[in-house]
Amino acid sequence: MDNDVAAGNTTSTLGHLALGLTLLAFGIGSTGVIDNVAASDAASLATWVGGVALFLVGLLALRAGNGGEGTAYSALGAFWFTWGTGVGDGGSAEATGLFLLLWALLALTLTMAAAGSGLFGQGVYGLLFVALLLLGIGALADNGGLGKAGGWVAAVAGLVAWYGATAAVAHWPTSLSRSGRSAAAAS
Repeated sequence: MDNDVAAGNTTSTLGHLALGLTLLAFGIGSTGVIDNVAASDAASLATWVGGVALFLVGLLALRAGNGGEGTAYSALGAFWFTWGTGVGDGGSAEATGLFLLLWALLALTLTMAAAGSGLFGQGVYGLLFVALLLLGIGALADNGGLGKAGGWVAAVAGLVAWYGATAAVAHWPTSLSRSGRSAAAAS
């Protein structure tokens, strides 16, 4: 087995943990799967963990010379802080949809910029893009089904981010080596 998550990269690990927990809370709230729990209930977590913590992790990554992670975490921190502090302000569905679609563009940029970084880089951002796209279109079209689907995709993105961070700390595998794949194919 091959471990493609750098265990020593603490900004990556902390960033994925913060992003994962925030996406899980936001996603599960958006699905409506738990009675009396909505996405807006994740506002405090989104503000402080997804917003402030991710932004600070981004600044630390930038200071360490990692422009990709620094940009990603700082921008995602700004997104979560803005969402967390603005939820419940009574904005129109159209404004909410536009907000989510504009931030989906950021997620698309991060997805393309993370090409070659594997499942835990490009995969998380790609899933975040799909989630924000579904949620944004769902808000604009007043379609709760699209919103719930977006919530599920966000929850899966959160699980992937959480696993990537946990794998780095626990030294769990994140990919199969060529010999592992060929042995699995032979059986």
